[in-house]
Amino acid sequence: MAGPPLVPAPLPASAAGVEPGPATLPAQSAAPAKVSLVEEISSLLRERIYDRRYPAGAALRQEQLSAELGISRTPVREALRVLEQEGLVRVEPGQGARVVMGDRDSLLAAYELRAVVDGLAARLAALRGPADARHLERSIATQRAALDPWQPLRYTEANVEFHEHVLMLSGNEYVLAQRPVLRMTAQVFAPVELLERERAVRAVAEHTAIAEAIAGGDPDAAEQLARAHIRTTIDDLTG
Repeated sequence: MAGPPLVPAPLPASAAGVEPGPATLPAQSAAPAKVSLVEEISSLLRERIYDRRYPAGAALRQEQLSAELGISRTPVREALRVLEQEGLVRVEPGQGARVVMGDRDSLLAAYELRAVVDGLAARLAALRGPADARHLERSIATQRAALDPWQPLRYTEANVEFHEHVLMLSGNEYVLAQRPVLRMTAQVFAPVELLERERAVRAVAEHTAIAEAIAGGDPDAAEQLARAHIRTTIDDLTG
């Protein structure tokens, strides 16, 4: 069952249409404030997509969002551009922005990338020495608890948490920068295309093996298991 709707965090006075005078906000301070607002809106919209408040294919209309948030269209438009660069939103000329759809070709392309990234992340995590696997173990425990009774939303959240932590354990900022691809495949697309209990049961066993290889400092096994884990999903899509 989905949690309560996200409530936007209070926005700064400038976001509500209140223009500060030159005595309180010098001209050179305007640019950093604008960047901060765009980041805040991007984060809010991103989480709504991840939580499926905006499902795949949903229209994101600038005028509606600006009215809801009490801000002008400019920062909303820039925030949508950020999400477009991350692959979460597609902007069509004359049609506005929509949350991306998880068609088969897009899924395959994204998972091909994930096979490489997840494998590399697991290898680097294992190479950094015996890793603290407690966070991975807690995530796996949550996944197991979500299997019976089957709770797909709870499982998805724990699944994403597991893979994000593997990326973090890699210690590589460029690997960690691939989180949007993980979120896109595991949260935006998976509930519609892939999320079945039988597959989740297999995934929990695969996650356990990956965590053990990382904690044991075995980079070859960690990479092989992580790649095989993603390849299984690719096989499900192409089978």
